Amino acid sequence: MSPEFFYLYFIAGTIALVLTIYQIVATYQAINSGNIILYFIPVILLYYMAYKVYHVKNDNELM
Repeated sequence: MSPEFFYLYFIAGTIALVLTIYQIVATYQAINSGNIILYFIPVILLYYMAYKVYHVKNDNELM
């Protein structure tokens, strides 16, 4: 993983989180727990990728 993608993953995860929260608020009456889990999967994956890239960047600086 390349360290220059950290900000890309972080910003994409934040945008996905904001859109997910907006979707939950906008469809509050028709939402169920299964949909909430499916909405948060991309958010979790993007933040995980940002986390992994950040640690690769820090490891390269230490070497």
